[in-house]
Amino acid sequence: MASQTAKIDGSLTQNPHAIRDSREKNLEVAIGRQVRELRKRQRMTGSKLASEAGLSVGMLSKIENGVISPSLTTLQTLANALHVPLVQLFSGYEEPRGAMHVKAGTAVEVERAGTRAGHQYHLLGHIGSNNSGVVVEPYMIVLSTESDRFPTFQHEGIELLFMFEGRIGYRHGEQIYDLEPGDSLLFDADAPHGPELLHELPARYLSVICYPQAR
Repeated sequence: MASQTAKIDGSLTQNPHAIRDSREKNLEVAIGRQVRELRKRQRMTGSKLASEAGLSVGMLSKIENGVISPSLTTLQTLANALHVPLVQLFSGYEEPRGAMHVKAGTAVEVERAGTRAGHQYHLLGHIGSNNSGVVVEPYMIVLSTESDRFPTFQHEGIELLFMFEGRIGYRHGEQIYDLEPGDSLLFDADAPHGPELLHELPARYLSVICYPQAR
């Protein structure tokens, strides 16, 4: 039985408690504020920016105040006049962020490729396409006393296990880890893995799989 001691290095630099500056939820207002802020930062008058972008002063005023929705062509000319990438004009916009609340006992039971008798997979939530670039699939997995021996899985991404009940020998690559309640296992899911030794059943553990979104 192999064991490992996790080592934490200086690469964990993201502050989990950090809060971003508040962002505007109206796209037109967010763009207008960004255009005005960039113009003032460069100490440009409204008339000068309007002239360089080929717009009337009145049109620029409407854009900066968020009262109209400018075309993509207009935004590109503004970005060129301000000497910034087009995407920077959208940087103050707060896009809707998804959340899914699953009440106890209501998780959907699903079948994953390769599952065996006595293996229950309860999907705890799912958020589709999003700006994070990743997909996260959280499952509550229950192995009953009738569970078949497990085939090994291999798939892209990273997987985290957290053991709640029972005791199993979980294979990852060439090693088997003895998992008991309170234990966790984080691993590269591209190596063969799965619960190979069923020591104490029923066993219940959380599996969180994280992998890149399809492009």
